Amino acid sequence: MLFYVSKGEVTAIETELLRDYRFGQQQLIEIWGQACALAITKAYPLSSLSKKQPTVLVICGPDQNGSIGLVCARHLRIFEYEPTIYHPKRSSHSLHQDFTVQCEKMDIPFLSYLPTEVQLINDAYNLVIDAMLGPEAEIINIKEPYPGILATLKQVKIPIASVDVPSGWDVEEPSQDGINPEVLISLTAPKKCSMSFSGKHFLAGRFLPYDIQKKYELNLPDYPGTDCLIEL
Repeated sequence: MLFYVSKGEVTAIETELLRDYRFGQQQLIEIWGQACALAITKAYPLSSLSKKQPTVLVICGPDQNGSIGLVCARHLRIFEYEPTIYHPKRSSHSLHQDFTVQCEKMDIPFLSYLPTEVQLINDAYNLVIDAMLGPEAEIINIKEPYPGILATLKQVKIPIASVDVPSGWDVEEPSQDGINPEVLISLTAPKKCSMSFSGKHFLAGRFLPYDIQKKYELNLPDYPGTDCLIEL
Protein backbone atom coordinates (compact mmCIF):
# COMPACT_ATOMS: atom_id res chain seq x y z
CA MET A 1 0.00 0.00 0.00
CA LEU A 2 1.49 3.32 -1.12
CA PHE A 3 2.11 5.73 1.75
CA TYR A 4 0.88 9.34 1.47
CA VAL A 5 3.05 11.79 3.40
CA SER A 6 2.07 14.69 5.65
CA LYS A 7 3.58 18.16 5.66
CA GLY A 8 5.78 17.25 8.64
CA GLU A 9 7.12 14.16 6.89
CA VAL A 10 7.88 16.15 3.72
CA THR A 11 10.01 18.55 5.77
CA ALA A 12 11.71 15.74 7.71
CA ILE A 13 12.63 13.77 4.58
CA GLU A 14 14.02 16.85 2.86
CA THR A 15 16.01 17.90 5.92
CA GLU A 16 17.53 14.43 6.12
CA LEU A 17 18.44 14.42 2.43
CA LEU A 18 20.20 17.78 2.77
CA ARG A 19 21.83 17.27 6.16
CA ASP A 20 22.63 13.57 6.51
CA TYR A 21 22.82 12.40 2.90
CA ARG A 22 24.61 15.51 1.66
CA PHE A 23 22.33 16.20 -1.27
CA GLY A 24 22.54 19.82 -2.39
CA GLN A 25 19.36 21.88 -2.67
CA GLN A 26 20.25 22.79 -6.26
CA GLN A 27 20.75 19.10 -7.03
CA LEU A 28 17.32 18.14 -5.65
CA ILE A 29 15.56 20.96 -7.51
CA GLU A 30 17.28 19.91 -10.75
CA ILE A 31 16.23 16.25 -10.29
CA TRP A 32 12.62 17.23 -9.56
CA GLY A 33 12.39 19.84 -12.32
CA GLN A 34 13.68 17.49 -14.99
CA ALA A 35 11.31 14.76 -13.80
CA CYS A 36 8.40 17.24 -14.03
CA ALA A 37 9.34 18.07 -17.62
CA LEU A 38 9.44 14.36 -18.46
CA ALA A 39 6.01 13.88 -16.89
CA ILE A 40 4.65 16.70 -19.09
CA THR A 41 6.09 15.00 -22.21
CA LYS A 42 4.28 11.80 -21.21
CA ALA A 43 0.96 13.48 -20.40
CA TYR A 44 1.08 15.96 -23.30
CA PRO A 45 3.35 14.66 -26.09
CA LEU A 46 4.24 17.27 -28.74
CA SER A 47 2.19 15.34 -31.31
CA SER A 48 -0.96 15.60 -29.17
CA LEU A 49 -1.00 19.40 -28.71
CA SER A 50 -3.87 21.12 -30.46
CA LYS A 51 -2.21 24.45 -31.25
CA LYS A 52 0.25 25.02 -34.08
CA GLN A 53 3.01 26.08 -31.66
CA PRO A 54 3.82 23.81 -28.67
CA THR A 55 3.32 26.68 -26.20
CA VAL A 56 3.21 26.10 -22.44
CA LEU A 57 2.70 28.69 -19.69
CA VAL A 58 4.74 27.96 -16.54
CA ILE A 59 3.63 29.95 -13.47
CA CYS A 60 6.34 30.00 -10.79
CA GLY A 61 5.99 30.88 -7.13
CA PRO A 62 8.49 32.57 -4.79
CA ASP A 63 9.82 29.45 -3.07
CA GLN A 64 11.22 26.03 -3.93
CA ASN A 65 8.24 25.03 -6.09
CA GLY A 66 8.93 28.09 -8.25
CA SER A 67 12.56 27.01 -8.74
CA ILE A 68 11.36 23.54 -9.76
CA GLY A 69 9.08 25.27 -12.29
CA LEU A 70 12.05 27.17 -13.74
CA VAL A 71 14.04 23.94 -14.17
CA CYS A 72 10.99 22.25 -15.69
CA ALA A 73 10.64 25.09 -18.22
CA ARG A 74 14.31 24.85 -19.20
CA HIS A 75 14.05 21.10 -19.84
CA LEU A 76 10.80 21.54 -21.79
CA ARG A 77 12.66 24.01 -24.00
CA ILE A 78 15.31 21.33 -24.65
CA PHE A 79 12.49 18.86 -25.43
CA GLU A 80 11.31 21.35 -28.13
CA TYR A 81 8.29 22.79 -26.33
CA GLU A 82 7.88 26.57 -26.21
CA PRO A 83 7.56 27.56 -22.56
CA THR A 84 6.77 31.05 -21.34
CA ILE A 85 7.34 31.82 -17.67
CA TYR A 86 5.24 34.03 -15.42
CA HIS A 87 7.20 34.66 -12.25
CA PRO A 88 5.67 37.60 -10.37
CA LYS A 89 7.63 37.51 -7.10
CA ARG A 90 11.23 36.58 -7.65
CA SER A 91 13.22 35.27 -4.72
CA SER A 92 16.44 36.98 -3.74
CA HIS A 93 17.97 33.55 -3.07
CA SER A 94 21.08 33.17 -5.24
CA LEU A 95 20.05 29.65 -6.19
CA HIS A 96 16.71 30.90 -7.50
CA GLN A 97 18.49 33.64 -9.44
CA ASP A 98 20.80 31.05 -11.03
CA PHE A 99 17.81 29.07 -12.30
CA THR A 100 16.27 32.29 -13.64
CA VAL A 101 19.44 33.20 -15.56
CA GLN A 102 19.60 29.67 -17.03
CA CYS A 103 16.09 30.19 -18.45
CA GLU A 104 16.93 33.65 -19.79
CA LYS A 105 20.03 32.25 -21.52
CA MET A 106 17.79 29.65 -23.21
CA ASP A 107 15.72 32.55 -24.63
CA ILE A 108 12.63 31.54 -22.66
CA PRO A 109 10.34 34.59 -22.48
CA PHE A 110 9.12 35.94 -19.12
CA LEU A 111 5.70 37.64 -18.91
CA SER A 112 5.56 40.95 -17.06
CA TYR A 113 1.89 40.37 -16.11
CA LEU A 114 -0.71 37.62 -16.37
CA PRO A 115 -3.68 38.54 -18.58
CA THR A 116 -6.87 38.64 -16.50
CA GLU A 117 -8.73 38.05 -19.78
CA VAL A 118 -8.91 34.26 -19.52
CA GLN A 119 -9.57 33.81 -23.23
CA LEU A 120 -6.13 35.25 -24.03
CA ILE A 121 -4.52 32.46 -21.97
CA ASN A 122 -6.75 29.79 -23.56
CA ASP A 123 -5.84 31.03 -27.04
CA ALA A 124 -2.10 31.44 -26.51
CA TYR A 125 -1.14 28.22 -24.67
CA ASN A 126 -1.77 24.48 -24.84
CA LEU A 127 -1.54 24.06 -21.07
CA VAL A 128 -0.54 25.75 -17.82
CA ILE A 129 2.04 24.33 -15.42
CA ASP A 130 1.26 25.38 -11.86
CA ALA A 131 4.55 25.62 -9.92
CA MET A 132 3.33 28.29 -7.54
CA LEU A 133 2.63 27.17 -4.00
CA GLY A 134 4.28 23.92 -2.96
CA PRO A 135 3.96 21.94 0.26
CA GLU A 136 5.83 24.72 2.08
CA ALA A 137 3.06 27.30 1.48
CA GLU A 138 0.82 28.40 4.36
CA ILE A 139 -2.60 28.18 2.78
CA ILE A 140 -4.33 30.49 5.30
CA ASN A 141 -2.26 33.55 4.45
CA ILE A 142 -1.52 33.40 0.74
CA LYS A 143 -0.47 36.90 -0.27
CA GLU A 144 -1.14 38.71 -3.54
CA PRO A 145 -0.61 38.23 -6.42
CA TYR A 146 -1.33 34.52 -5.84
CA PRO A 147 -5.05 34.65 -4.88
CA GLY A 148 -5.65 36.66 -8.06
CA ILE A 149 -3.70 34.16 -10.18
CA LEU A 150 -5.63 31.26 -8.62
CA ALA A 151 -8.93 33.01 -9.43
CA THR A 152 -7.79 33.29 -13.07
CA LEU A 153 -6.65 29.64 -13.18
CA LYS A 154 -10.04 28.45 -11.92
CA GLN A 155 -11.52 29.88 -15.11
CA VAL A 156 -9.07 28.69 -17.76
CA LYS A 157 -10.31 26.02 -20.16
CA ILE A 158 -6.90 24.59 -21.09
CA PRO A 159 -5.44 21.81 -18.94
CA ILE A 160 -3.46 22.58 -15.77
CA ALA A 161 -0.60 20.38 -14.56
CA SER A 162 0.38 20.98 -10.93
CA VAL A 163 3.80 20.39 -9.39
CA ASP A 164 3.72 18.38 -6.13
CA VAL A 165 0.67 20.06 -4.57
CA PRO A 166 -2.02 21.93 -6.54
CA SER A 167 -1.67 25.61 -5.58
CA GLY A 168 -4.12 26.66 -2.89
CA TRP A 169 -4.65 23.09 -1.66
CA ASP A 170 -3.78 22.07 1.89
CA VAL A 171 -1.02 19.43 1.88
CA GLU A 172 -3.03 17.29 4.29
CA GLU A 173 -6.41 17.20 2.58
CA PRO A 174 -8.05 17.45 -0.85
CA SER A 175 -9.42 20.85 -1.76
CA GLN A 176 -13.09 21.52 -2.28
CA ASP A 177 -12.82 24.88 -3.95
CA GLY A 178 -9.23 25.06 -5.23
CA ILE A 179 -7.99 24.80 -8.79
CA ASN A 180 -8.72 21.52 -10.53
CA PRO A 181 -5.61 20.24 -12.33
CA GLU A 182 -5.85 17.54 -14.98
CA VAL A 183 -2.35 16.29 -14.10
CA LEU A 184 -0.52 16.14 -10.77
CA ILE A 185 3.21 15.42 -10.54
CA SER A 186 4.04 14.27 -7.01
CA LEU A 187 7.69 14.63 -6.01
CA THR A 188 9.52 12.08 -3.84
CA ALA A 189 6.29 10.66 -2.37
CA PRO A 190 2.62 11.58 -2.89
CA LYS A 191 1.13 13.99 -0.36
CA LYS A 192 -1.98 13.24 1.71
CA CYS A 193 -4.05 15.73 -0.32
CA SER A 194 -3.58 13.62 -3.47
CA MET A 195 -5.23 10.49 -2.06
CA SER A 196 -8.50 11.17 -3.85
CA PHE A 197 -7.00 12.91 -6.89
CA SER A 198 -8.84 11.57 -9.93
CA GLY A 199 -6.75 13.02 -12.76
CA LYS A 200 -3.51 11.70 -14.27
CA HIS A 201 -1.11 11.27 -11.35
CA PHE A 202 2.65 10.86 -11.78
CA LEU A 203 5.23 10.16 -9.11
CA ALA A 204 8.73 11.51 -9.78
CA GLY A 205 11.75 11.05 -7.62
CA ARG A 206 13.49 7.80 -8.18
CA PHE A 207 16.55 8.81 -6.21
CA LEU A 208 15.49 8.34 -2.60
CA PRO A 209 18.04 6.34 -0.59
CA TYR A 210 16.62 2.98 0.51
CA ASP A 211 17.15 3.73 4.19
CA ILE A 212 14.89 6.79 3.94
CA GLN A 213 12.26 4.78 2.06
CA LYS A 214 12.36 2.17 4.83
CA LYS A 215 12.44 4.61 7.72
CA TYR A 216 9.29 6.43 6.53
CA GLU A 217 7.65 3.23 5.23
CA LEU A 218 6.96 4.95 1.92
CA ASN A 219 6.30 1.70 0.09
CA LEU A 220 7.06 3.34 -3.27
CA PRO A 221 5.93 1.52 -6.42
CA ASP A 222 8.35 -0.26 -8.75
CA TYR A 223 9.36 2.16 -11.48
CA PRO A 224 9.34 0.66 -14.98
CA GLY A 225 12.77 -0.13 -16.44
CA THR A 226 15.10 2.83 -15.95
CA ASP A 227 12.32 5.46 -15.85
CA CYS A 228 12.58 8.18 -13.20
CA LEU A 229 8.79 8.59 -13.03
CA ILE A 230 5.75 6.38 -12.89
CA GLU A 231 2.05 6.95 -13.50
CA LEU A 232 0.11 5.94 -10.39
